[in-house]
Amino acid sequence: MLQQLLLKHLADAIQKAAASLSRPQKHGLLIAIDIVLFLAAIYGAFGLRFNTLDPVAEILPYTWLIFLLIFIKLFVFLALGIYRPVLRYTGLEFLFSAARAVLFSSGAFVVLAYLLEFLQLPRSVLLNDALLTLLLVVGVRVSMRWIVYHLTYQPNYSNPPERVVIYGAGEAGSQLAQALTYHNGYHLVAFVDDDVSLHKQIIQGLTVYSPKDLAKLLAQKSFDTILLAMPSVDRAAKRQIIERLQCLSVPVKTVPGIGEILCGKVSLSEIRDIDIADLLGREEVVPDPELLRMNITGKAVLVTGAGGSIGSELCRQIAQQAPKCLILYEQSEFALYSIDMELTEAYPKLHKVACLGSVTEQMQLSAILYKYKIETIYHAAAYKHVPLVEANPAQGVINNVLGTLTVARCAIECGISNFVLISTDKAVRPTNVMGATKRVAELILQALAAQPEMTTCFTIVRFGNVLDSSGSVVPRFRKQIAEGQPITLTHPDITRYFMSIPEAARLVIQAGALGKGGEIFLLDMGQPVRIYDLALQMIQLSGLVPGQDIDIKITGLRPGEKLHEELLIDCANVSQTRHPKIFCANEAKMLWEFLHPRIEALLAKARRDDHTGVIAQLQSLVPEYKLTAYQLARSVKVPVSVD
Repeated sequence: MLQQLLLKHLADAIQKAAASLSRPQKHGLLIAIDIVLFLAAIYGAFGLRFNTLDPVAEILPYTWLIFLLIFIKLFVFLALGIYRPVLRYTGLEFLFSAARAVLFSSGAFVVLAYLLEFLQLPRSVLLNDALLTLLLVVGVRVSMRWIVYHLTYQPNYSNPPERVVIYGAGEAGSQLAQALTYHNGYHLVAFVDDDVSLHKQIIQGLTVYSPKDLAKLLAQKSFDTILLAMPSVDRAAKRQIIERLQCLSVPVKTVPGIGEILCGKVSLSEIRDIDIADLLGREEVVPDPELLRMNITGKAVLVTGAGGSIGSELCRQIAQQAPKCLILYEQSEFALYSIDMELTEAYPKLHKVACLGSVTEQMQLSAILYKYKIETIYHAAAYKHVPLVEANPAQGVINNVLGTLTVARCAIECGISNFVLISTDKAVRPTNVMGATKRVAELILQALAAQPEMTTCFTIVRFGNVLDSSGSVVPRFRKQIAEGQPITLTHPDITRYFMSIPEAARLVIQAGALGKGGEIFLLDMGQPVRIYDLALQMIQLSGLVPGQDIDIKITGLRPGEKLHEELLIDCANVSQTRHPKIFCANEAKMLWEFLHPRIEALLAKARRDDHTGVIAQLQSLVPEYKLTAYQLARSVKVPVSVD
């Protein structure tokens, strides 16, 4: 303990002394040290040449030549920038710089000696001097660096560093280890890599182990975290690795791209937990730039629900495509403020306008569409939370049905070219009010698109859950794990499709560009995910044991909740588009003449807050909408949503 205290005081003294010196003063100190080293090297060179420990007598005849040699060395060292690198960050590259400086300085002296005979030193002295100079200069630099590191990066025993194993011993892993060397919050234990040829090799002073040895390594060295350093590995392979690591119950984290770290764009403090997208194994297809630009670049674009999860990401993606102007339309003041400020900081040259308002306010919306000459609308505004809409069906109808109808009418009235509706997989054979209202919204656009001489291109894009959206199960699970609370799950066999918000937004934009009028586009959501398995993975990758540290509590299905979601009503009526992740569905439609009066009847019942009438009218409009017995019992108080 006394030794640790002394080391700490010595480290503090070194840091204070270093901080008190300016950069020129530090350079001057290094030059003084090098002059001493040059003298020691020439002294040793004469000692080796004449086989004596005291070669002063042999040196005296060459005194002025020795001073000339030292002057030449200093001149070359300064000219080649030997004193510019910061000592604590010097690495292997300094060896090559020093070797070049020694070679050039000794070579310059040899050339002078060849031209001027009176400048000659014994050849063996020159050779020995060059070798000793290189050895001393590099050796002292390395020693100083080692001392600085081990004193100034002493572990904090009151807050010990995180013991880390790096998974991936390639270039990224090696660079990460080198960067972590200067971060006293981490202590590197070992490398792990799948490459058999690397096993038992030493990289950055650490042994490389096989993944099969991780359990044994954990017992021997008791590490705290596994860091994944595999930027080039595809997501499917990364998922397999993550699944193998789950049984260790050790937190698994990943880092930003190593290029970002080394360029200074992000810091190692941004080491983060495994992205849930990594657990899903989805490979995102590279977007089609033409489709992304088609309805946006150089055009006036409006996004309803601009402050929501999908709406805000749509705004970010639209901003990247250089629209003429972007109108953010949102009824939540705080949500609108948040996305407006974010876009202001990220895209200072973007012409945008933040508009507070509801999608049911036809006059206000029409005025905005006219004023800014809008050409493309992305209609993302909707009530999406199944339990809340189930408990408030009238408001769900007014926002989701009347809101869509109002925006669509405004689009037609103002001659908008493109209208894209963001729909949901819950519109397929719905068992809840939210899904039924979204299916009615689809029917409205299908019917309007089929009207003669319709100039607005109405397009519908339907997809499943997006990760980290408001109300998503993922942030709820994270919060419960962080608080040590049981994870609440409605059913052990419930499954859902998942997609990242950025990928969903990009696909929505591309699907909208494919539309000719009235199509329902489906996004390829990959394979459905069993939510129970997702909960287990999240617990284990947090370094906890399911059932021991964190329980999983089954609470029962809620009103309107389905075990498995679908994307199609009729699987036979689907066709491929030019985009491999976007499909086109040909589903049942209703003529506007028949649909319109039934919509009006539905809205009339919603305005009267007639719950029974709203449900009955929705069932009439959407024959696939089936109530469960639990819904009929009207048990509305429900646990955590997985939607």
